[in-house]
Amino acid sequence: MLMLLLLATFVLCGHGLEESLEDNGRVVGGTNAQHGAWPWQISLQYYSSGQWHHTCGGTLVRPNWVLTAAHCVDRSFSFRVVVGEYNLGQNDNTEQYLNVERKFIHANWNSNSVAAGYDIALLRLSQSASLNSYVQLGALPSSGQILPNNNPCYISGWGLTRTNGNLAQILQQAPLPVVSYSICSSYAYWGSTVKDTMVCAGGDGVHSGCQGDSGGPLNCLVNGRYYVHGVTSFVSASGCNVYQKPTVFTRVSAYISWINNVINSN
Repeated sequence: MLMLLLLATFVLCGHGLEESLEDNGRVVGGTNAQHGAWPWQISLQYYSSGQWHHTCGGTLVRPNWVLTAAHCVDRSFSFRVVVGEYNLGQNDNTEQYLNVERKFIHANWNSNSVAAGYDIALLRLSQSASLNSYVQLGALPSSGQILPNNNPCYISGWGLTRTNGNLAQILQQAPLPVVSYSICSSYAYWGSTVKDTMVCAGGDGVHSGCQGDSGGPLNCLVNGRYYVHGVTSFVSASGCNVYQKPTVFTRVSAYISWINNVINSN
């Protein structure tokens, strides 16, 4: 069975990956995003050793709700969400800091079986974000929508700049076109590891998500507008940007009913 690498970052042995940041860090193969380019992107942070640390991304889907990956929040840290974030290492004067009041992890999520899917969670915030040009709600696709092969998409986040590298300080973006399920589930790619409730993107061996990008959005262009079609989930344990091992995302359109039910019931 192929080994999978989840894309969250947590303190290991008392030392955070966040402690040695690159000034020109980026999503693997990516570039600096413009400030405000992805205004629904959030930084999910956990509290440890008297400090807040970036661990994952996420998408603001309501003023007081964030969509992220289950594996980002299936442990007992205190979490907060930063909206309007751009440079993790400085005050951009656009940030809003919001505590996570409650976590809703999909009931079928199993941290011992990532390939089973259901890597999705919702976070209810203690207060609503104030929407402005730097803080906006992400648009979600219609239920069941499947994008065609090579549909243009971008991953965004503050993840590692290379396999075993450092976290980015400035929000990064990288082009990751969709890889259709029929291709991604073929033997040369991910095979049966990938389920039809997931979406693959990238796989060119240059651009990819990496640790720290988990939970963040796959922003896909559809009819002239960007929609969040994926929640960043995993890559190959052999490395982040392995050829023909695209970054794998939870397919948002497979969970629209679940998202709506959780939000409307809570």
